[in-house]
Amino acid sequence: MWFRNLLVYRLTQDIPFDAEALETALASKPARPCASQELTTYGFTAPFGKGADAPLVHVSGDFLLIGARKEERILPGSVVRDALKEKVDEIENTQMRKVYKKERDQIKDEIVQAFLPRAFIRKSGTFAAIAPKHGLILVDSASAKKAEDLLSTLREAIGSLPVRPLSVKIAPTATLTDWLKNQSAAEGFFVLDECELRDTHEDGGVVRCKRQDLTSEEIQLHLSTGKQVTQLSLAWQDKLSFVLDDKLTIKRLRFEDVLQEQAEQDGGDDALAQQDASFILMMMTLVEFLPELFTALGGEEIPQGI
Repeated sequence: MWFRNLLVYRLTQDIPFDAEALETALASKPARPCASQELTTYGFTAPFGKGADAPLVHVSGDFLLIGARKEERILPGSVVRDALKEKVDEIENTQMRKVYKKERDQIKDEIVQAFLPRAFIRKSGTFAAIAPKHGLILVDSASAKKAEDLLSTLREAIGSLPVRPLSVKIAPTATLTDWLKNQSAAEGFFVLDECELRDTHEDGGVVRCKRQDLTSEEIQLHLSTGKQVTQLSLAWQDKLSFVLDDKLTIKRLRFEDVLQEQAEQDGGDDALAQQDASFILMMMTLVEFLPELFTALGGEEIPQGI
């Protein structure tokens, strides 16, 4: 149970998040298979364990873990288009008349409904950790759409969820560019070997570097021409590494071996105990790391009225 990506949301009001009440609320929107004529379903599933008895809310210390699953039927657009063209051509050739948009749309709907029961089903899961005492919800995703799917479904389940994406006072691009220009990040942070540089002009170029010496003259030359850092790989202390972009999305989050080994020791031989140990150790690390990161980026921005 180690998150690999991170989108950070700030709770704008104190919510108790009683585990028992949350369990009941999530049970009202369970994950389920797609029915034969359904394109997609979305609901909550047990983050740990399997079976009907597995809880939908995992509680460990001051933190809660929830999981959601999306099921969708994959119906390639090319298949529908080919079937539609074949049907329209048949009508026009046999009945000697033109098929107009309204009838074409109706035929398309009928084709989709006929194909749906045979369509492949794709499943995807998203986890979120809730830290009520810290006022944070952390979603294990680099996709804002996936995070919003989970948060909006959680909002529907519990009735209210006053939350917003966390933001900082200074544009992240400015800070990351400054770190690379000065070849030095904030205390506790270290620049690694990957970055993305973008020209500030609307049609400007993009330079992506991987496994590069970011202190080289080549990188400094790009910066001197006005390019700005929109993505940068960093390490924090000796505990984790990650890639940070200009939208504060944390990607390719990796916890160092020393933490993973500690979780294995704490969890023992039991699989669920190891998952719990990993989760609590991850969360203890993140609630220490995130305030330092946002302070290094200029401090969290609190909108007026909150």
